[in-house]
Amino acid sequence: MRWTCLMAAALLTACGGGSESGGGLNGREPDVNPGLPQAISVAPETTGDGWSPSTPAAEGLDTAAVQGALESIRDGGYLGVDSMVVVRHGRLVAEGYFNGFGRDSLHDLRSTGKSFTSALAGIAVDQGLFATDDPISMHIPDFDRLNHMDSRKQAIRIFNLLNMNSGLECNDWDVQSRGNEENMYNHRDWVGFILDLPMAYEPGAIAQYCTGGVVVLGDIISRRSGMALDAYAAMYLFGPLGIQQSGWRRSPDGAATGGGGLRLRPRDAAKFGQLYLNGGTWNGARVVPAAWVQLSQQQVDSMGGDGYGYLWWKRTLIFAGGILDTYFTSGNGGNYIFVFPTLDLVVMFTGSNYNSSLQDKPFGILTARLLPAVH
Repeated sequence: MRWTCLMAAALLTACGGGSESGGGLNGREPDVNPGLPQAISVAPETTGDGWSPSTPAAEGLDTAAVQGALESIRDGGYLGVDSMVVVRHGRLVAEGYFNGFGRDSLHDLRSTGKSFTSALAGIAVDQGLFATDDPISMHIPDFDRLNHMDSRKQAIRIFNLLNMNSGLECNDWDVQSRGNEENMYNHRDWVGFILDLPMAYEPGAIAQYCTGGVVVLGDIISRRSGMALDAYAAMYLFGPLGIQQSGWRRSPDGAATGGGGLRLRPRDAAKFGQLYLNGGTWNGARVVPAAWVQLSQQQVDSMGGDGYGYLWWKRTLIFAGGILDTYFTSGNGGNYIFVFPTLDLVVMFTGSNYNSSLQDKPFGILTARLLPAVH
C-alpha cells in the first residue's frame, strides 16, 4: 500500500479531510498561538492529567533516536510540526512542543475529530440508541420530504456514514462536487444541506471523502441521546479519559458538530490513541466497546491509496526495519494519532501545514527516526 498519500493537488485533503480554510459559516474557532518557547523532553513530567510518565529507555526505545527526532523538529528539520507525543506500553515517554504551542495549548485537530465521532457512535450503539445497519431515515425527522428523494437515499445506513460510502453527491476532494464541505459551510442548515443532495451512487458502491456525512452522524448521535454532541462526549468519552478542556466546531445554530475541528491538548489527544490500543479501556475502565475498536481497525474501503473504515485510516509503513501496519486518525495540517498494535506504541502529532504536502512530515519522522528506535 502506498505510504505517501499526497500524489497530486486534488488529493491534498486525503490526509486531512477538506480544506477547512474558513469563510462563510464554517463554525471553526480561530487558531490561537500563545507564542510559547519550544520545549522537548524524554522524561515527561507527571501533571495529574492521567498519564504515568516513563522514559524511552525504560519502555524499549532508543533514547538518542527519540531525542534526535525531537531536536530535529525543534531545529527546523520538519517545518510546521507543532507537537509530538510518544507513548509506549501505556506510558508517556517523550513530548515536544514547537512553533509557539505548548503542552496545555488546545490545538485544532481538524479531521482527526472524525475518529472521535466514530468512538461516540460506538458508545451510542452499545447503549442501544441505534444500530449500524439502521437506515438513517429512522433517525431523521421528515426524511421523506428531503429533496432528490429516491430508493437509494432511503437505503443509506449508519455504517455508510462511518465508511464514507453513502452514495450522496458529496466529495470534499472535488471542488465541483455539490456536497463539497466548503459549499456546506455557506448554508445555515448543514445537516439539511447534505441530506438534500442528490445521490451519485448506490450506498456502499464507492467511498468518497465527505465531511458532511460525519456531520449528519453527529447529529443522529445528538438526536438519539437527547444531548448536545459535546455534552454527550463530555459524559461518555472525555470524562472517563480525564479530558477537561476541549473546543468544538459549531454549526450556525451553535450546536457542536462531529465533522472535524475538535480542539484538544496534545497529551489528551494521545489518550484517545491509547484508549484504542487498550481495546477501548482507559486505566482499566471500559469506555468504547471492544468490538467497536476491532471494527475500527478493519479496512472497509479505500481512498487516496489508503485503507479506510469506521472513520479511521489504515496504511502499511515502509521503514528500515521492514514494514508495519498502522491505523490512524488524520487531520489537515499534519494532525495525526497513530496506533501500532504490534509495537504497543502510540504517536501523536499536531501540525499547521494546512493544504500542503508538508502535512505528511510525521510519516517521515516515524519511518526515519521513531520506528527504527523500537527495541
